[in-house]
Amino acid sequence: GLFGVPELSCPEGFQEAQDKALQESEQLVQKACSTPPGPETVMIFDQLSDALCRVADLADFVKIAHPDFAFREAAEEACRNIGTMVEKLNTDVELCQSLRRLLADEVVMSSLDPETRRVAELFMFDFEISGIHLDEEKRKKAVNLNVRILDLCNEFLTGAHLPNKIDKHVLPEHIQYHFTAEGNYLQVAGLHADCPDDLVREAAYKIFLYPNAEQLSRLEELLASRNSLAQLVGYDTFAHRALQGTMAKNPETVTQFLEKLSDQLSKRSQKDFEMMTRMKMKLNPQNSKLMPWDHPYYSGVLRAERYNIDPGLYCPFFSLGACMEGLNSLFSKLLGISLYAEQTQRGEVWSEDVRKLAVVHETEGLLGYIYCDFFQRPDKPHQDCHFTVRGGRLRENGEYQLPVVVLMLSLPHSTRGAPTLLSPGMMENLFHEMGHAMHSMLGRTRYQHVTGTRCPTDFAEVPSILMEYFANDYRVVNQFARHYKTGEPLPKNMVSRLCESKKVCAAADMQLQVFYAALDQIYHGKHPLKKSTTEILKETQEKLYGLPYVPNTAWQLRFSHLVGYGAKYYSYLMSRAVASMVWKQCFAQDPFDRAMGERYRREMLAHGGGKEPILMVQGMLQKSPSVEDFVDALVSDLDQDFETFIMDS
Repeated sequence: GLFGVPELSCPEGFQEAQDKALQESEQLVQKACSTPPGPETVMIFDQLSDALCRVADLADFVKIAHPDFAFREAAEEACRNIGTMVEKLNTDVELCQSLRRLLADEVVMSSLDPETRRVAELFMFDFEISGIHLDEEKRKKAVNLNVRILDLCNEFLTGAHLPNKIDKHVLPEHIQYHFTAEGNYLQVAGLHADCPDDLVREAAYKIFLYPNAEQLSRLEELLASRNSLAQLVGYDTFAHRALQGTMAKNPETVTQFLEKLSDQLSKRSQKDFEMMTRMKMKLNPQNSKLMPWDHPYYSGVLRAERYNIDPGLYCPFFSLGACMEGLNSLFSKLLGISLYAEQTQRGEVWSEDVRKLAVVHETEGLLGYIYCDFFQRPDKPHQDCHFTVRGGRLRENGEYQLPVVVLMLSLPHSTRGAPTLLSPGMMENLFHEMGHAMHSMLGRTRYQHVTGTRCPTDFAEVPSILMEYFANDYRVVNQFARHYKTGEPLPKNMVSRLCESKKVCAAADMQLQVFYAALDQIYHGKHPLKKSTTEILKETQEKLYGLPYVPNTAWQLRFSHLVGYGAKYYSYLMSRAVASMVWKQCFAQDPFDRAMGERYRREMLAHGGGKEPILMVQGMLQKSPSVEDFVDALVSDLDQDFETFIMDS
């Protein structure tokens, strides 16, 4: 069966696994309601969460990644049914009362350890988000809003990726072939950001981002519904609700962080835009005004011109085998952990090129399993991601339930003459996703509700971004980057040039991220919104980006992250700031420092989401960072490395 779950040897098994989970959860609900307040209450709640997540998490992965449609469909159905059960439990008054009795009992609460207390509070937070504390009429309203929001999210996501059509005669003939023809129409399915023809990018931008009335009303209803739900359950705005328990804690801190970062970036990003403008003048003298569709293209041109980092020069040094050896050696030195390939049983994996790795600690033994689904195949989503399939937890019998995760990438297959070769970007992504996997393996919490990466969004990306710093350090790369034919190491100046090339126009790129994050905060801030979403876009773009708004476009209707990261788009920037500080302070001097590796595990990875994120950061840095510290960390990463500059000159 898939992942060794016997029921899942065929698609119908999802029904069986789901029925088992629902049956188990009903027994646990009865047990929770009849248990006197104490640590056992939290244990039962966590068992309940585990019973449902064991099916839901696995199904979440299978529904998007399994090549067999029947499996995908069965998994989708299981997700829906478990989701309905979770909604039902979140509004079960009697179940909530059993937890409330525990939280109200000061004597028992003071006897609990901090992790158990935090988990109890997190479960209560889930109840309150569903409006459990409201009267019946308002509770019903909250349930209906939750359902409506889910539907709107799905509809908005679909709409965000739909192509726009235009009469083909509108476009000059010489650029029509860039777009898919459909009768008399051309389909524009994206921004064509890398196309060297300015006119193609301009046309794609104006057509793909042309406002769609249905999508606009979906977005407006989604934002209004999120706000209504947040206010119904007692928050000022949806952003206040979404940021509870995060590192930032509240929208005011996020806004302060983004404004200060923008101030620090403005001179640098202005310089970047001036460089891009000069490059555009050189290549296209008739029309040299820099527009939003130019930014990704001309920053790429500048990068290539200044550093000549053709991925083809690097790929031969980054065979998949060499990169995995590099990760193994790094984890072994830093954390005493090794990765071993394991034989899989029949039916355990969904494609024969999936590999299973056992993660083993030198003294603690087996920590968990990573399934590596690394290669391209038809219908496989083109996104690099990490999935928790089973969370770790301490079982009732004293054994530890081992975590199971999947890493999904889209690497090319090996050919007869060469192994799988990774571009520098693919290598960095592999390290990034492995950072998530190690968090899952080492976040060995007592409760699966807070295991591994089940932590606030603005902390979850810290371990993965930190791995990118390792992937860009010559001392680390030099351990494994060897030419697959000759065995020669990757020259140091090639690594330095690669790192420096990433700083070209990096301030302008970061400025764009600040603009997106600020837009997300305003949309999820005070309602009713002062202006239309498009007017807010125009105003925020002019204030925080530096390139003009283009009339009759509505980029926000393609902003699919508003669904999964509503009010939390800033998280990536904040996680990067923390990762940067951890790297500079703890690992830049010696990336293989075992004592630092152990401190990193003890202070940051071991707690999963069972400890307040800012306390984990304080434990690691041994000081409490301010908003200014976050901003300084991000901005100092943009500085050019003097040694490389001299070498290149």
